[in-house]
Amino acid sequence: MVEEYFANDDLISTANELRELDMLSYSFYFVKKLVSIAMDRRDKEKEMASILLSSLYGDVIDPQQLYKGFQKLVESADDLIVDIPNAVDILALFIARAVVDDILPPSFLTKTMAYLSKDSKGVDVIKRAEKGYLSAPLHAETIERCWGGSKNKTVEDLKAKINDLLVEYVVSGDVTEASRCIKNLNVPHFHHEIVKRAVLMAMEKKQAESRLLELLKRSSEEGLINSSQISKGFSRIIDSVDDLSLDIPNAKVLLQSLISKAASEGWLCASSLKSLSLHPGKKAVEDNTLKAFKKKAESIIREYFLSGDISEVSCCLEFENSFSVAELNAIFVKKLITLAMDRKNREKEMASVLLSSLCFPSDDVVSGFIMLIESAEDTALDIPVVVEDLAMFLARAEVDEVLTPQELEEIGSHFPGVDSIGNKVTQMAISLLKARLSGERILRCWGGGGSCKNGWTIEDVKDKIGKLLEEFEAGGGTREACRCIKELSMPFFHHEVVKKALVVLMENKNNRMWCLLRQCFDMQLITMNQMSKGFVRVGECIDDLALDVPDAKKQFDKFVERAKVEGWLDSSFGVTGSGQDSSSGVNGSDQDLSNGR
Repeated sequence: MVEEYFANDDLISTANELRELDMLSYSFYFVKKLVSIAMDRRDKEKEMASILLSSLYGDVIDPQQLYKGFQKLVESADDLIVDIPNAVDILALFIARAVVDDILPPSFLTKTMAYLSKDSKGVDVIKRAEKGYLSAPLHAETIERCWGGSKNKTVEDLKAKINDLLVEYVVSGDVTEASRCIKNLNVPHFHHEIVKRAVLMAMEKKQAESRLLELLKRSSEEGLINSSQISKGFSRIIDSVDDLSLDIPNAKVLLQSLISKAASEGWLCASSLKSLSLHPGKKAVEDNTLKAFKKKAESIIREYFLSGDISEVSCCLEFENSFSVAELNAIFVKKLITLAMDRKNREKEMASVLLSSLCFPSDDVVSGFIMLIESAEDTALDIPVVVEDLAMFLARAEVDEVLTPQELEEIGSHFPGVDSIGNKVTQMAISLLKARLSGERILRCWGGGGSCKNGWTIEDVKDKIGKLLEEFEAGGGTREACRCIKELSMPFFHHEVVKKALVVLMENKNNRMWCLLRQCFDMQLITMNQMSKGFVRVGECIDDLALDVPDAKKQFDKFVERAKVEGWLDSSFGVTGSGQDSSSGVNGSDQDLSNGR
């Protein structure tokens, strides 16, 4: 296919052939093959390869697959140099060109460097790309013309036209004219670039935000830009948000705000996007640090399996990973579950309890599970039932609200091949979660109850929650109350904490309860999903509450608006007459405990 493309120079035919193969999970191999063949050819073929990748990006080749393809190329630099003496320089130029063409995020360089061995030629490739090409003056123009080709002007001209039409639209505000210009471009596969540039412009120019969002909304409603292209445009901004933060200090906050607005207006499916972490401190890890942490993590986990001391694990992790670096958290998740799978049910139960107690950012847990599944084939040599075990750990993580259903889908999206181990794991996890009384069964899958305090009934849990809130209201400390909530080890029932706290707040006008909820949310002890359920359940019984608290309805409405401002509830949240959250269809009930939801 690659040879045929170099002979015919037919982009459309090559794209169609790739689609017909219907092997999306192996697109990274095509990327690797295309570039490695072009590296040993003339400048003409190198230019053709870069143009093909830009044309296929997003529409035929998934961004993650392209990213993985370049990672594989960097990893194989030691082999490539045997046949291509100047492989380091050529591959570095391909990477720099991909960054300039906006198909590879600049963060690719630091993230890839983090796991390469110091004596690998891949390190030289990354350094050459970063310092030799991307740091040079006027680097973009130089790199675009690196192989003397001029065909790339079509892509650059297109980007320039998109930029011009957006600038003109911001000035004129003529949506109809802007829509006509978009249509006349006649590049539906490249509409993600329009979305990306419009969102970026909205982040840079606050006064232009409303007009740009209106254009994207109208384009979506009229079918001019489809939902897939809109999601890809936002995803590309998310991929480069760390780099954007250098020029726009509050880039993450601004982007999250735009995503929330677009989702609330119904023209963006936020669940299809990667999670956007607003917490700083995530940085690349040096190779030596990585190796040292892996050894220490294994030692911490083995000690935990002997002692069962969760607080000791937390203290050790705070010392070893004081900045809560995402890569190290993900590695700890992988190591914890890998070691547990090779042990008895007791250790598997302990691993799940620890995972729910550590309160890692969900992004890091997702990364840990992806790493686990990627290495599942090797793990299967020692643990034949790896698919079943991983599926149960995934299902348990959702029941414990360590992961959300959307994050489970995100993990599955990394393994689209029907016969891939990743697909089998995620599909089995979904099947387990759909079964009748799935929550209770999954909680007791390894003989535990999701807690070291087995056998609690619904009334036991409600009673314990009531007592801890009474103690807090009487003057107890916020940290102590949070510790007690955490020690319940029932995150799927935290909506009861929210409900009871709101009721006490209505009855006694004690603002300390609101402070407690804020602290629980900031610590990620109570999730947005559980917050929503708690508010819904108060809404369900508001008429009964009004008998004792006449202004209960008025207070509740104020609490809802205040919670939206705090970020606890989605902006579209509302409680209907039936007590259902109109934004998510959640209907909280005491059955949540038995169902584990």
